[in-house]
Amino acid sequence: MVTNSFTVRGMTCEHCVRAVSGEIGALPGVRDVQVDLANGRVAVTSEAPLDPAAVRDAVDEAGYELADD
Repeated sequence: MVTNSFTVRGMTCEHCVRAVSGEIGALPGVRDVQVDLANGRVAVTSEAPLDPAAVRDAVDEAGYELADD
């Protein structure tokens, strides 16, 4: 298993957390998504490294912005 961490801009509430978690969680191989709303960090555990473009697309689909860390 691999865990990657991302920063997502624009999340302000639990609805935001559910939207981002749902979109990222639907990516192939993703096993767990943990969102820290206070600092905008999203930890994603997956079977293999994720394609950053796929994560960016999922976050965009949820209506938020993936920060360039």
